[in-house]
Amino acid sequence: MLEPRSHWSETAKAVVSILLVALGVFLLSRFSAVLKPVILAVVIAFILTPLANYFQVRLKLHRVLAILLAYLVLIAVLIALPLAIIQPLGTQVAEIREDLPRILAQIQALLGHQYQVAGVVIDVNAVFQQLVGSIQRILEPVVGQTLNALLEVISSVVWIVFTVVISFYLIKDGDAVRQWLEKMAPPAYRPDYIRLRDEINRIWGAFFRGQLALALFVGTLFMVIGFILGLPFSLAMAAFAGLMEFLPTLGHGIWLFTASVLAFFLGSTHWAIPNWAFMLIIIGLHLVFEQFDLNYLIPRIVGRSVHLSPLVVILGIFAGAVLAGVLGILLAAPTIASARVIGRYVYANLFDMEPFPESIVSPLPPPNPRWWHKGRPQKQDGEAGES
Repeated sequence: MLEPRSHWSETAKAVVSILLVALGVFLLSRFSAVLKPVILAVVIAFILTPLANYFQVRLKLHRVLAILLAYLVLIAVLIALPLAIIQPLGTQVAEIREDLPRILAQIQALLGHQYQVAGVVIDVNAVFQQLVGSIQRILEPVVGQTLNALLEVISSVVWIVFTVVISFYLIKDGDAVRQWLEKMAPPAYRPDYIRLRDEINRIWGAFFRGQLALALFVGTLFMVIGFILGLPFSLAMAAFAGLMEFLPTLGHGIWLFTASVLAFFLGSTHWAIPNWAFMLIIIGLHLVFEQFDLNYLIPRIVGRSVHLSPLVVILGIFAGAVLAGVLGILLAAPTIASARVIGRYVYANLFDMEPFPESIVSPLPPPNPRWWHKGRPQKQDGEAGES
């Protein structure tokens, strides 16, 4: 009869855990060039998985054919959208280049004076130069890392193929990978792992798919309103507003500052009103829209799970910009939301609290939409009662 297997001591477990963490850090630093394409592949998989599932169920296609069709739709969209707006957008960009020297000259004229407020002389030009210098110091590492990332990923056909292949297999074998990771979790903590996995998966899925829908809706809304009000370069500003939706809270401020400058120096293209009054109209309407966006659109389109404090979002965006350039900026919000979920779980276990109180846990649908139809679970293949 075999003797019972002895277990590792606590010291041995701690040593092995530290070695595994050190090995993971070494591999991440050694193969950091692979990390960005893998992240892009995960993003593509999150976006295309629901579409592939839809084609597989509705058109009754093989899984591989459904995935290929989803890729074709993505490619068609990426080609059609630029072709539809490239000519008017190019015209507006050319107009911006023509008007930019005049706007800069007017700004320089305003900043060239000293203003006295309550007996204190304020040199606006000196303050502006300090502000510009601070912004440049912040943006230089961001731009440098972003250009390096783009050169590493986009300029190489190998990386493009690698990203597409990884995303394809993530969509195709997503269920198998999910089940494998679930089996790797210790049995005693498997329910906790499933709860954490589903909540984090909901955060990232809602962010990517919801953020794309939100950007499209906001861009269309701003294009219509900008055209009605006569906002200069309304099409370019609408596209800019859609992109700024990927920067929660901070993006609103960037767009509003840009639109205010254009409104003040160029005025409305349709209405004969003073430029300063037009700027106030733009500011007022945007402040109303910001509340509508934060309190209605984002919770319903993106989801409340990614809704974070503005201060946390701004700090996360700057930290992500320094660490990973544009990619870090775009992924700051879901990363912080995921860290909040894990941090809440760790904190609860450290102080012997309930890690999943019912007030913050909502029912989650099964991860595979093939047996999830109209909000109700359907019977899987082989279950009793299925014809």
